[in-house]
Amino acid sequence: MTTADLHTLTGAYALHALSDEERRAFRRHLAACEPCAEETAELTAVAARLGLAASLTPRPVLREQVLRRITAVRQDPPGEPPSPRRGRTASWGRPLSRWALAACLAAATALGGTAVWQHQRAEDAFDQARQAEQATDRIAAVLAAPDARTSTAKLADGATGTVVVSAGRDRAVFVVSGMAEPPRGKVYQLWFDDGGTMRSAGLMDPGRADQAVLMRGAVDGASGMGITVEPAGGSEQPTSAPVAAMAFPA
Repeated sequence: MTTADLHTLTGAYALHALSDEERRAFRRHLAACEPCAEETAELTAVAARLGLAASLTPRPVLREQVLRRITAVRQDPPGEPPSPRRGRTASWGRPLSRWALAACLAAATALGGTAVWQHQRAEDAFDQARQAEQATDRIAAVLAAPDARTSTAKLADGATGTVVVSAGRDRAVFVVSGMAEPPRGKVYQLWFDDGGTMRSAGLMDPGRADQAVLMRGAVDGASGMGITVEPAGGSEQPTSAPVAAMAFPA
């Protein structure tokens, strides 16, 4: 590989598109070539900024199309800046070659959606962990309440259910072990029994046989609870006969 060839690798190096051998050779070249070192730093910054700014998911064939087209565009080696009409100029005043600019835009399109997706996934995971921690704290507060009262019953298919009620907190927790998985597309829904009138108290996790659920809403004088099988997302009123019914402890 000649020195002239190495001069043209600034964009590919900034986008991590070199082989191991090419990368080692170019790193040795950077130590002795100040124009290439400066251009590489600038192109790396451009790629990073464009990658973070992009938020659209590219079409699967876009990467192949861009890579196929840029092979027909020759990169100008670093040296004397061309006139402004020959190419685009970066915000810091140094012109970018056509190949490098195309490569940076390709990287932004191909990688930008991934960067934003990864950031969003991290944010979602943090929110889910925080919500889970808050839910655990609320459940623990009911279970540890000085006035907590419990009632246990055998449910269908060998499951065991326990309801814990705190009058002081006006909340109830349902704890179940060995709950059978609901039918496909269905979910178990909890209900407060207000003297024969059923009031929704939230949904159970259909994928967990053992779980503790803070029943949604205040107990508000309910005499017991029921469990029905409902369409995914739940129902405003029960649409099936209860698979379990339990009286609240006195």
